[in-house]
Amino acid sequence: MNKELLNRVASLGILFWVVKIVSTTVGETAADYVSVNLNLGLSYTMVLMGVITLLVVIWNFRQKRYFPPSYWSLIVMMSIEGTLITDLLVESTGVSLLVLDVVFALAMVLVFVLWHRKEHSLSIHEINNDSREKFYWIIVLTTFALGTGVGDTVSEFLSVGYLYSLIIFGAIFILAGVLYYFKTISSVLAFWIAFIVTRPIGASLGDLLIQDPKDGGLGISTAVVNVVFFVVIIASVAYLTVRQSQEGSTELAGS
Repeated sequence: MNKELLNRVASLGILFWVVKIVSTTVGETAADYVSVNLNLGLSYTMVLMGVITLLVVIWNFRQKRYFPPSYWSLIVMMSIEGTLITDLLVESTGVSLLVLDVVFALAMVLVFVLWHRKEHSLSIHEINNDSREKFYWIIVLTTFALGTGVGDTVSEFLSVGYLYSLIIFGAIFILAGVLYYFKTISSVLAFWIAFIVTRPIGASLGDLLIQDPKDGGLGISTAVVNVVFFVVIIASVAYLTVRQSQEGSTELAGS
């Protein structure tokens, strides 16, 4: 098959959403671990992760197809970058979380509009050229930054707490699926609602696990959370890679 016709992003399924949420949680906890526990600070962490992200972007775009290791590595790095962008703006420049939420939301809408005007489709089943793939990853980074801000706004600024924030965003995720099931909204809209809200789900889950009990968290070591979740991601990606290879072999044998 011509590589230009191959979809370049992951197909949907339960494992997709599991790895997506776990990846976003890792983005929250890994960014905190490097900047705080390793004493690099937000600025140096941003530079380090930015370089790694750029290398992963190059690796992934060279595939011209969906390749689980590069795709999910970029998801994790985008998650870390999204967290760092929001944290850096809030802590270093003093920008209000509410202002950031509005700015990132407007930026996300703008990218969606530009994407649709150029490609006439926002479907993830049609990410089969360079232009659509670029728009896709810009949206991914934007939603990660937005999700971090919204998660912090609800759980901390509005004092809802990490557990209730997790419940609220989880309910929105489920609602998107229910509305699609009953054909109230389109599959494209349902996907992007679910995709966007997985970021605050992951952020709320990460904070719930690692924050001190006095702050409403469980006080689990950041290092432990990162190791466990990275194992889940690596095992899942290994499985997806093997399955993809087997499916490719089956297609070749049948052709």
